[in-house]
Amino acid sequence: MDRIFIVDACARNAKFQPSILPPLNGDARLTRRACGSTSSAMPASDALIQAARDLDAALKSLSFGPPTAYVYHPLDYARAPHEAYLARYGGGKKRVVFVGMNPGPFGMTQTGVPFGEISAVRDWLDIREPVGRPEREHPKRRVSGFDCKNSEVSGRRLWGLFKERFGTPEAFFKDHFVANYCPLVFMEEGGKNRTPDKLPAAEMAPVEAACDAYLG
Repeated sequence: MDRIFIVDACARNAKFQPSILPPLNGDARLTRRACGSTSSAMPASDALIQAARDLDAALKSLSFGPPTAYVYHPLDYARAPHEAYLARYGGGKKRVVFVGMNPGPFGMTQTGVPFGEISAVRDWLDIREPVGRPEREHPKRRVSGFDCKNSEVSGRRLWGLFKERFGTPEAFFKDHFVANYCPLVFMEEGGKNRTPDKLPAAEMAPVEAACDAYLG
């Protein structure tokens, strides 16, 4: 299930903004890339794409023990829509970054876009790139991309709020961005979802190191 942190990404000391949406407990993470500041002349969206590829490579090298039986990597099999999202909306300076915990089963798992409710990604963000399949797929948790008939409730509410408030994606992304902290989907043998906080500390430490490097 997606969870939301809200960060004033360009403030000297990033703080949660509970007046917008109530955040969960946790550290505020932000990215200099999202503020339009990078260590090279590379455009911000290109830097985000390269950083996402680096993150995917780092996470693919990790392994997880029982009861985790399946791990999906949307940055890999849904790379096309994810990179379209970064290229189209990741450029420019962002004042506020919304950061989810990890992909929901009918959101980013299907579309590669954070909180990626099918209709919101397809019809409002106008992203329709093809989605592949995980290397090892649970028979009860199939990835069907934009053909998925289920709705990601958190994504429908989040993107619906932004559409109602800002009208167009361009107006929203002028100062805002939406990302996920950990882009992995963890499942047990029976198909039950495992959120990152349920994983042993020893398994999460390298995940957090890679994700922190991506956001940092």
